[in-house]
Amino acid sequence: MNSLIVASNRVPSPDKGSGSQGGLAVGVMNALSRTDGLWLGWNGNTEEAPSRVIDHYDFDGVRFATFPMSIEEHRLFYIGYSNEVLWPLFHYRPDMIEYNREKERGYLAVNQLFADNIRTVVNEDSRIWIHDYQLMAVGHLLRQSGVEAPLGFFLHTPFPPWDLLRILPEYENLLHYMSAYDTIGFQTDLDLYNFRDCMKRGIGAEVEEDGTLVVDGRRSRADVYPISIDIETAREMAEQGEHSPTGQRLKRSLNNRPLMIGTDRLDYSKGLYKRFQAYERLLERFEERRGNVIYIQISPSSRTDVEEYAALRTTLERVTGHVNGRFAEYDWMPLRYLNRGYDRASIMGFLRQSRVALITPLRDGMNLVAKEFIAAQDPEDPGVLVLSHLAGASRELADGALLCNPFDIDGVAEVMERALSMPLEERRARWQSMMTVLRNNDIHQWSESFLAALDHNAGRRRDGQQQ
Repeated sequence: MNSLIVASNRVPSPDKGSGSQGGLAVGVMNALSRTDGLWLGWNGNTEEAPSRVIDHYDFDGVRFATFPMSIEEHRLFYIGYSNEVLWPLFHYRPDMIEYNREKERGYLAVNQLFADNIRTVVNEDSRIWIHDYQLMAVGHLLRQSGVEAPLGFFLHTPFPPWDLLRILPEYENLLHYMSAYDTIGFQTDLDLYNFRDCMKRGIGAEVEEDGTLVVDGRRSRADVYPISIDIETAREMAEQGEHSPTGQRLKRSLNNRPLMIGTDRLDYSKGLYKRFQAYERLLERFEERRGNVIYIQISPSSRTDVEEYAALRTTLERVTGHVNGRFAEYDWMPLRYLNRGYDRASIMGFLRQSRVALITPLRDGMNLVAKEFIAAQDPEDPGVLVLSHLAGASRELADGALLCNPFDIDGVAEVMERALSMPLEERRARWQSMMTVLRNNDIHQWSESFLAALDHNAGRRRDGQQQ
């Protein structure tokens, strides 16, 4: 089997241990361990004048290659173009885009750094798998330097429709970058449709009957590969977390009240402000819930260098005070907002104890917390998943989750009430439906299916070149 090289902006940290890694890490580590592979990425450090020496080390049976960035590279590439341009664009928030050409040049420069570092480890038997919006240009730059190894790309975020994409100056560049890959993976059929439409309308790509894209004679194949989780690891972690000291402390604090939980990065795409408003509406309209439900929202800060994220934190703190000031009693606090992170085992234990999970993003590529919540449940007494229909996970979990429109405050409040009052028999049936979906597509099947497609598509390209 050919060796695999994976590149992503960040790589798993040995300091956190293997048990703390999330969905992407589990799937990629599994694939790498089977192929004598290597994971390459930024080490998280910024320096005034960084060394260009790559640090090689082994962790959890996988080889890693990491490197620092300069402070200026990080400012332009990560804060600037990745998170002030591409992130809001791909999450349907063009009003939040802060574009300038310097950021775009910085983005391309760091993508070139990744491509140069990949070239130091690639060999004739390598396959290369690039991940996410920060590194879209890497494949194009590798092709320009003469690398003809199988190249795959997976986008974890949504992909915007044509009318949004063309807001971006020089959007054609991104589309040409994508055409360099043999295999391009998306979370949902909507993302795939948007991508193909943009390729046709933006740069005149030809789409063949089998879905193959042809740009300037180069052929690539785009398809849907919804990312998933390691079910057994999530279940075991949830059981351990429930019985841990932290889990038991939570249980005592609930005092037999049903728990609704949200656990999201502090990000405007997650719909937290509107979720808080919906919870307030629940307490307004359904008075019997006052004193009889607790909502815990865990949202560690992220991207603190971006102004919009600091503003969101201030807003949520204000709304939390408003809701608690309006409804709290001396022995009951309706909303617990925690602006900090917890280890993964604790989070999984919290999910297991929750009657309702609130996952209501305004736009999301997939949302693995939805799938982790399902895997964490006690089959005899499972909780209910309240899920935005704008999350990628809704495409797979629609039969079991209670879907909602996160922009409809009253509607979300009504779905919360329905979830809290759902009979046990219906909860079990819905949970079983969603578990069947997860078992049919876990994280290992996800990585295996993508890499099988990469091998097939790259083989077709090579065969075509030889004819």
